[in-house]
Amino acid sequence: MTRSIRILLLAITVLSMTFAIYGRHVVHAVEQTAQPSLVLPDLISEALARNPELAAARKQWEAATNRIAQARSLDDPTLSVHLWNFPQTFNVTRADNSIFGLSQNFPFPGKLALKGEVAIRSAEMTEQALHGKERELVVRLKQAYYDLFLAHKAIQIHHEQVELLRQFVEIANAKFRTGKGSQADVLKAQVELSVLHQQRPVLEQRRETAAALLNTLLDRDPLSPLGLPQEPTLRSLNATIDDLHSLALGARPELKAAELAVQQSEQSRALAQRQYYPDFNVQFQRFQNFQANDGFGAYVAMTIPFSFWTKPKYDAGVQEAAASVAAARAQQHQLENLTRFQVNDLLAKVRASEQVARLYHTTILPQAVQNLEAARAGYRVGTGGFLDLIDTQRAWRGFQHEYYRALVEREHRLAELEQVIGADLNGKS
Repeated sequence: MTRSIRILLLAITVLSMTFAIYGRHVVHAVEQTAQPSLVLPDLISEALARNPELAAARKQWEAATNRIAQARSLDDPTLSVHLWNFPQTFNVTRADNSIFGLSQNFPFPGKLALKGEVAIRSAEMTEQALHGKERELVVRLKQAYYDLFLAHKAIQIHHEQVELLRQFVEIANAKFRTGKGSQADVLKAQVELSVLHQQRPVLEQRRETAAALLNTLLDRDPLSPLGLPQEPTLRSLNATIDDLHSLALGARPELKAAELAVQQSEQSRALAQRQYYPDFNVQFQRFQNFQANDGFGAYVAMTIPFSFWTKPKYDAGVQEAAASVAAARAQQHQLENLTRFQVNDLLAKVRASEQVARLYHTTILPQAVQNLEAARAGYRVGTGGFLDLIDTQRAWRGFQHEYYRALVEREHRLAELEQVIGADLNGKS
């Protein structure tokens, strides 16, 4: 056989095997279309509506809002009855004096308003905690969704590898029957095929685990059937670091809660300073006198918080409130610094995963396909060894896994970045 004929046969073999590989992709795509598609935005809406952890957080917010009216309200009024000098027969109607009183405590003006403001800030902080829980749930849901996608894709790649190895076995058997190959090649191919079959239960277990986690986040039965997750789109994240910093500092729920904590501490300090001012008790009375004229009376009582034996208590309260303000401000500043770091770190990880995935998609995978087909064609015509064929097959499978793992890694880090900034980035990628 001349060299030109061998080259021609090699080219024909490469083309035919390339069409065979892409044909298997088409067949698998047709099989996938028979399964219902699992749409991520629909799952997010369902999780936000049904997740029991969020339901508990909403009830906590509701409880906090109902504390506002309690904080603003006066204490209960007091009804009193005084009976003086009634006979030993305990005849109440013959008492010399009967006094009926109604009294009410009134805090110094401004105290109730400040208590109400403190309660409002507490309710608003609880609301921001709810929003933070929502962002956290969305992150966990997205990561579970793409983990399920990766598990499905690993099984798909496994099927393709099994089919490819079966073809290798057929080629090795055909060469062995014609005396151009060795029985060792046949055995190697069968062993490699057995190893692949051994990996199948592990891949199935990973898919079941990912599906169970996703169902749990959706408040479904862990064994509920799920459709096929959609493949993530490899798009560039165009947002600048300054834009993400500004977005995070203005939208992140944890930062809003930290700012509200500072405001609450300042209002608590103002309330502590108001404790130096007296509270009042006002009472109206009705006098009924036996064999004498009846009448009305009133009195006003006032606390003395500035007495020398009680003032240290209020001094300590003001100092405590001032320390709380300083602590809240320090925590807010620390969270701002942490947010900037997390934005920088996650943005770098998103872009790194994106570059890796793009490199696999545009360069490594096409080259791996060409190497695989060249190795198979070379083995068929006797210019290549069987071990080279197996090695190129393993490399191709590994590159496929790495490509999809890089895609999923990008989506994981992007979801975490969206949680840090408190907003979606769909319009910026």
